[in-house]
Amino acid sequence: MKKTLLPGLLAAALLSFTLPSCGPSVDAGDDDIPTATLPPLPAAPDTTKGAQQPEQYRELNSVNATEDIKRMQPQM
Repeated sequence: MKKTLLPGLLAAALLSFTLPSCGPSVDAGDDDIPTATLPPLPAAPDTTKGAQQPEQYRELNSVNATEDIKRMQPQM
């Protein structure tokens, strides 16, 4: 029973993949669905509120991250 289970499953999988390809083929021009172009996407919103971005970004490392975290925490 166990020796025939794997080949049987493999045969069933192969058969299920090959059967749909034997059906009638659909030509590209047989579509009855009208197609229309999509409207253009709107411009991306300005999330910086007009602020200028720095010329060079800081390097991402543990020292700079620790300094940023210390600056964000309230001072006691």
